[in-house]
Amino acid sequence: MARSRTVVIAGAGIGGLTAALALAAHGFRIVILEQAARLEETGAGIQLSPNATRVLAALGLAKRLRAVAVAPEAVRIRTYSGRQIVRVPLGSFAERRYGAPYWVVHRADLQAELLEAVAANPDITLRLDARAEDFATHAKGVTVQVRNAGATVDEHGIALIGADGLWSAMRKRVGDPRPARFAERTAWRATMPARPLLAEFREPVVSLWLGPDAHLVLYPVSAGTFVNIVAIVQDTWRDSGWSVPGTHEELLAHYRNWPPLVRNLLALPDRWLKWALHDRPRLWRWGQGPATLLGDAAHPMLPFLAQGAAMAIEDAFVLAQQLARYPDNPTKALRRYERRRSRRTARVQRAARRNGRVYHFSGIAALMRNAALSRRGGESLLRRYDWLYGWRP
Repeated sequence: MARSRTVVIAGAGIGGLTAALALAAHGFRIVILEQAARLEETGAGIQLSPNATRVLAALGLAKRLRAVAVAPEAVRIRTYSGRQIVRVPLGSFAERRYGAPYWVVHRADLQAELLEAVAANPDITLRLDARAEDFATHAKGVTVQVRNAGATVDEHGIALIGADGLWSAMRKRVGDPRPARFAERTAWRATMPARPLLAEFREPVVSLWLGPDAHLVLYPVSAGTFVNIVAIVQDTWRDSGWSVPGTHEELLAHYRNWPPLVRNLLALPDRWLKWALHDRPRLWRWGQGPATLLGDAAHPMLPFLAQGAAMAIEDAFVLAQQLARYPDNPTKALRRYERRRSRRTARVQRAARRNGRVYHFSGIAALMRNAALSRRGGESLLRRYDWLYGWRP
């Protein structure tokens, strides 16, 4: 066991857990601090593009994830009336092109596999009900002040990784006190059993329906036994929280002009949860000394490119590479990590914001968008994302 190379990670989300596994693979000892007393994941799907799945495979998770993932054959883009605009090939076509699969999974399934791998690793300690509140850097590394069960204790390490999400306390501590900005969108999510749905809703594809001021994403998860639905709408509701219950009536009001086929689908789930989307401007300085940020804490992603988890997974792998290269100089390692990640993650942020505008076009702008997508064709559209999906660390 690595005794003198302890790295502290604040946050046990997908990024934090992946970073722990990647660092442990290089011989570091990891302490994960998670403020929640119990890890729970609400029903939601997640898209894992090849740039993420190749990292998960390198960490030995591919076989277990393949059992619960779905490899969609395509992304099918439609107008809100149901007319197909273009079909972008995925499946075996994308795997041959990028050397790794494109998967959709239930977020709880991914989290369970990551947690199982963490629990099986003797060099990783996960502490729940432990909130990283502050830290101090010094010649020997970093001391983290931790609130645990009402008491304050110190945790020591050679480095601190803030993987504590959009509302990161660590981000404030490294010098960015600005609040997150409301993106004037609300995202609604639900999962439901696949069996009672119409065949077209159970297909192994990612269905993307585009409409004025709203769009809809639909795909199977949990080896095809459930279907994940995400509805994103223009909105003024901006409360914080990831799992606020919403009513069918409120959601359907945003889709009043959509066809009965879609409205009937939205009426089916027993439970809808909603959250207000927030964004942050590019962060030019991610850390100080032997402390840095990772994932949404550094570069939160709007969901219009399905890259939030993928960017955190990439971060984790690159960070572990740099710390392994410079284990005796964590400050140098973390600055190198930040330089390698800053430009790419900023580009993904911009692309996601742009998609968010384009998806919700109406009138002439929507007609021009649809014509351009159709004229370009599915394979050409996929090639536009070679820079994203073809990434290798």
